[in-house]
Amino acid sequence: MTTLRQRKGSKGKEPSPAAELQSQQHNCCSEHHPEKILHGDWSWGAIIWTSVGWSVSVGLGLLCCIYVATLHENDLWFSNIKEVEREISFRTECGLYYSYYKQMLHAPSIQEDCCLGCTSMMQRDAPVPSHPHMTIINRPRGAGLKELIHDNLTESKRTINLLQRMNIYQEVFLSVLYRLLPIQSYLEPVYFYIYTVFSLQAVYVIALYLTAWLLSGSWLAGALTGVWYILNRVDTTRVEFTISLRENWSLPFLALQVTAITCYLRPQLTTLQQKVMVWLMYVTTFCFCLTWQFNQFILLVQALVIYTLDCGDFLTTTQVTTLYLVQVSSLLSVWFLQFCNSMILGSLVLSFIVAALFIRHCQPGVKTGSLVVRLGKVLLHSALVLLLTVTINYLAKKALQLRSDEHIFKFTKSKFALGPTRDFDASLYLCEEAFGLLPLDTLERLASTLLLYPYVLTLLLLCGMLVAAALHNLSRPSRGSTEERKGAGEGQVAAFRPDVAYNLLHTLFYGLLAFSTMRMKYIWTGHMCAVAAYGVCGTELWTVLLSALRCNTKLLLRLVRYVVPVVMIGFLYYKFWPKLMEELSELREFYDPDTVELMTWISTKTPKQAVFAGSMQLLAGIKLCTGRVLTNHPHYEDKDLRERTRQVYQVYARRSPEEVYDILKAIGADYVVLENSICYERRHRRGCRLRDLLDLANGHIMDGPGENDPDLVPATHPRFCDAIKTDAAAYNALFTRTFQNKTFHVYRLKKKRKKNTKGSSEPSVTQ
Repeated sequence: MTTLRQRKGSKGKEPSPAAELQSQQHNCCSEHHPEKILHGDWSWGAIIWTSVGWSVSVGLGLLCCIYVATLHENDLWFSNIKEVEREISFRTECGLYYSYYKQMLHAPSIQEDCCLGCTSMMQRDAPVPSHPHMTIINRPRGAGLKELIHDNLTESKRTINLLQRMNIYQEVFLSVLYRLLPIQSYLEPVYFYIYTVFSLQAVYVIALYLTAWLLSGSWLAGALTGVWYILNRVDTTRVEFTISLRENWSLPFLALQVTAITCYLRPQLTTLQQKVMVWLMYVTTFCFCLTWQFNQFILLVQALVIYTLDCGDFLTTTQVTTLYLVQVSSLLSVWFLQFCNSMILGSLVLSFIVAALFIRHCQPGVKTGSLVVRLGKVLLHSALVLLLTVTINYLAKKALQLRSDEHIFKFTKSKFALGPTRDFDASLYLCEEAFGLLPLDTLERLASTLLLYPYVLTLLLLCGMLVAAALHNLSRPSRGSTEERKGAGEGQVAAFRPDVAYNLLHTLFYGLLAFSTMRMKYIWTGHMCAVAAYGVCGTELWTVLLSALRCNTKLLLRLVRYVVPVVMIGFLYYKFWPKLMEELSELREFYDPDTVELMTWISTKTPKQAVFAGSMQLLAGIKLCTGRVLTNHPHYEDKDLRERTRQVYQVYARRSPEEVYDILKAIGADYVVLENSICYERRHRRGCRLRDLLDLANGHIMDGPGENDPDLVPATHPRFCDAIKTDAAAYNALFTRTFQNKTFHVYRLKKKRKKNTKGSSEPSVTQ
């Protein structure tokens, strides 16, 4: 098991109150707004304050980047460990993704890679310019884009298109970029990779900073956002120990997309600026979708946010259609680059957008009539959209014969007790802490940095204002087409800004997602920092508070909006800076001798084309460190692979040696790696251990004291992973132990001779 050990020796005159609040916010917040120069204000004050704001954003971004990079170095002593240890540190699927970056670096040349890729994907023969550094890594021919498109090493006895199945374009891009840039002499490939991911954290912080700045009009809100993001690192990111995870690539682009949407929904933009924002939304959404396989589910939540704003009449028809089309065009672009990946066409978000736009076109009079009538129309409209969405999605999946994402729906059904609880795939997710409910200690940590309190107050205030504004919008007479074409600067948004409404619903919807599934908290907590900072530096919270104290003046409002965030930043610095320094002074090192010994043995003592079976997590490391062929791997977005994984895991179930042998031989395995940490697992509770999930799926009674369902029966065979170590004749006839240490046992599958015994019930297998 991988451990980290301590290093030795180291240590406004509108009659409506809402309209008055809107006017005050616009007047107070526009002083230091990032858009001010774009609107023609080239005064020295605007230039200086805007420059200061941008400089602070870049500084905080770099600080976050350096912070996580230092933590990564200090935890692993990455610069001093061996190459095999560095590769083992890419845990679980991280190792699988990084292996393709390594594979691309070993390609004969960039020119061949690019030409092979272009020929296979687009049938183009345009020459690629040569570069003096493009053959810096001269390895045997056979790697590159062609082998990614026709890969037969990741899954034995199968040839798959990795660019279609997995979101690894970022690894391809980085490998080509590394070989093009003249940096090979002083920067190792692994550092180029991890520094790129850490740099994206700087982009993430800058995007959140800009969102808070746009909402509040003060760059102090952005500064407070960046400080909160860094101080709450445990809950805002896990990049320092899961570098290659797809979310670490994609979430910075999602934050940039939210910033672009926030800017697009502001009323002061010109037509040209709106077009620029639309293109920025498309580019950031495209990058987000290209880098994460769960993009469709995240965009579905965002589409629901847009739909809710549309029902509340906070957006114009043009804005709603534009936002939907940006999502659709981005998904279709990724669909094309992923060789017509059917999982995208069968996604719920595409079905929902098509249904929403179609029903909206067929029901143009939804926003007419009295309040009661309009509420009834909205409910009917929503029911029709839901029904059409389910119908379209069902027909699309039937036509495409799509079953790749069914495990997600199984997991959702099981989580909310709407489906079977013994399904192996669903249970595999449900038993992981990351897919459980959000722990309450998360809120305690967020409260300790003063983040939770202003966030909750801002949320409550804005929710009340949003509901009041929605009822006001739905109760007034419908607007004419001329007024609607004027955009977001007039009409329905006088009482509540659409950019604020979008960010409010964004944090609400993703907050609900985070509470239901802990792993999704990283989408919520970063944006949470921006919303809380907007509450501290915006006008809404302070206007209500000062009005209650009967001292609401422009001077006092401006004073508290600037003094309070400065005082909070000073307090946070005083309280947490020593803790950060202490954290950065803790020096540990990577220590996993058993895994290192296993990888070294595989690399030196087994054939290069040998096929290995075992746990998904370990096999990803075997592929990265040794380049051997796998039977299964952690990228779980394929039905056949999920079934194969369940079959391979029978080595931890109660099955006969003949049954296990036949299963492994059928998928081409030459070696099987058994792990004591799985066979005798104690990390999970009873019922969630891998051996328990297999017993339940096979209808067998689970190990240990405790209740069992009445339909479960005792197994007729002992547990394979334990019984094989007894060297019984039945096991020795089929398996030979070739390696063992305290953690791993490796067995080679023997050739099975044909039996002439008439009573033999097992099928004979020859190699």
